[in-house]
Formats: sequence, C-alpha cells, structure tokens
Amino acid sequence: MRHLRPAALAAASLVLLLAAVGPGVSTGGAAPVAAAAPRIRATVLPDRLGPPVARARDRYAGAAFDACTAPPPETLRAWRDASPYGALGIYTSGSQRGCAQPRLTADWVRQARAMGWRFLPVHVGLQAPCSELKRKPKRIDPARAVQQGREEAAEAVRGLRAVGIGPGSPVFLDIEAYPMRDPACGQGVVDFTLGWTQALHRAGYRSGFYSSLDSGVADLAAAARAGSTPLPDVLWYARWDDRADTAGGGALTPDLWSGHRRVHQYRGNVEETWGGATLTVDRNQVDAPLAG
Repeated sequence: MRHLRPAALAAASLVLLLAAVGPGVSTGGAAPVAAAAPRIRATVLPDRLGPPVARARDRYAGAAFDACTAPPPETLRAWRDASPYGALGIYTSGSQRGCAQPRLTADWVRQARAMGWRFLPVHVGLQAPCSELKRKPKRIDPARAVQQGREEAAEAVRGLRAVGIGPGSPVFLDIEAYPMRDPACGQGVVDFTLGWTQALHRAGYRSGFYSSLDSGVADLAAAARAGSTPLPDVLWYARWDDRADTAGGGALTPDLWSGHRRVHQYRGNVEETWGGATLTVDRNQVDAPLAG
C-alpha cells in the first residue's frame, strides 16, 4: 500500500465513509452517492427446449489445437499417431472467417472422424460493436443484437449440416477481444450471444462461446450473475498463460460453467511438428462436450 499524504488520507477516509453509509443516512449535508449502474443488465429470453441432453460419451478431456485452415488428411493422420492431441477446432461457418476452407467438406469430416478426431466447430460472424479489428469490419448492432444472434445461429447450423455434424454438437461463437470502455458494447455482445444460444437450442445444437477472458468472457460472466438466460452451454476462454488447465480466472470463477463445460486456449500461434508434418496452431485444454 502506498503512503498517503494527510490531505489524501482525509479524502480517502471521506470516500470510505460515503461508501459505508446507506440510503437515508446523513453525511453531514454532503450529497448522497448514487450506486453505480451495473455494466451488464439481465436479459431473459424464452428457451423452452433448452440444450440437448448431455451424454457421457460426448465429453472430451484432453489436448486440442485449432488451425486457421483445416489441415490435409495426411497431416491429421500423422498428428493423430504422434501428437498428444485428440481434438481440433474447425471454422465451419461465418462471414468473417480469417482463412479459406478448401478442404472442409463432409468427406473431410468423415475421414477425420474415422481417425478418432473430435471437433470444436467455430463460427466467425459479427463482432462486438466497439471492436477495433479492421480485418473484421462487420459489427453487432446493439438495437438488433438478439435477432442478429438468431440469424448467425441459423447460418452456423447450415454450416454444420453441410459438413455432416449433426444435432447435439456444440458450435462456438467467436467474439474476438474488444475494449471494455463502453458498457453498451458489452451489452450488445451479451444480447447477441443469448439470441445465438436460443436459436441453437431450438435447432437441437449446443451453444458455445469463445472470447478473451478479459472482454467477452468477463461480460458473459457478468450476464450470468445478473440472471441473463439462455447462456451458452460451453465456454471457451482465451488466456495465453501457458497453463494447460480449465481453472478459469478473473471473472470466470469456479461456480460459472462448472461441471465439464470449459475449454482454455492457453497459447497461440505456435509452430509444431508431429510425424513429420508441421502446422501453426493455438493450443487448448478441453473438459467439455465436443462434436464427434
């Protein structure tokens, strides 16, 4: 703790006093201190069906990687034999995917599945209203966020079906990191995600959400505490701390998305070679239901 000068100490004491008094308590004539508005307010949408029933065989616990482009089958075969990985992220849909997917077809998925791979399907669509990513210029409109989320979910379902991934599987909404200056921006992300989840449940799929632990995940955690629903079923948080666990941290406390519903992206843009095949990947630790 820093040493405080007498004037600063007096000011700090006044702040503590004002924080401690409740409504109607005199503060010696000083104006009452208004309670700060919450960053995220509760939004509640109907979710009659809820998520698909969880099955033990859907759960995967272990290492996963994601690469910008679906790798060649021969690379998947080499990595399945030699690497510690048993699951991979694939970018199945979205208007703002970073890479082309010339190999990602139903036949590719069928071959990978036969090798024993599990999948984390990813949808990269509209980004946060306050996003600063120039390479992903399409943004959520806070006034239409819920409906836009539903529309993106419909697109994601079409992408899953096109590659042979059926109901019951999760698909992860990719919301890249954004600045936390504007609460309205975070509210737009939350409402968009609730609409996304509602529509996926109606279609028989699980809802997933991917973002930075310090932006999208923090706002979603605040939404959970405020009572928003329906929240995503699986949370994939990015914190590049080189810790291969799903312990969370920051706003992601142990009570949120517990019970085998987390994925942790703990290192990014790493070049790895297994079985003579090289890829640039992000590393993840998974304890959640995945697509098979």
